[in-house]
Amino acid sequence: MPGTFTEALNGTDEITISVTGRSTGRQISMPVWFVADEDKVYLVPIYGSDSNWYRNIVATPRLQLTADGATVSATGTAIGDPRRVQQVVESFRAKYGEEQIESYYPKTDAAVEVIVPR
Repeated sequence: MPGTFTEALNGTDEITISVTGRSTGRQISMPVWFVADEDKVYLVPIYGSDSNWYRNIVATPRLQLTADGATVSATGTAIGDPRRVQQVVESFRAKYGEEQIESYYPKTDAAVEVIVPR
């Protein structure tokens, strides 16, 4: 991962993603939790496959990730395979705690994998 972005990820539990609205074409930004694994960042939409930002990534996979002022552009890949989604959700549980994930993520049927460009 790029040095400054990686360093920024290490110092925070929340990043901002910017996606293209599938209907409006406008940039939409929102804070999200994440799990980093080597050159990948994983995201879980709060309302699973019903989340608007997830649907926007399915329609237009390009997005920006911002952590502590460091921004990278990348492509998000939707994950719908239940086994892979649960692996990502388990990583979220390990990072943020089971109670937090159960409380904030009522539907866990989707995730997104982002390979951060070097």
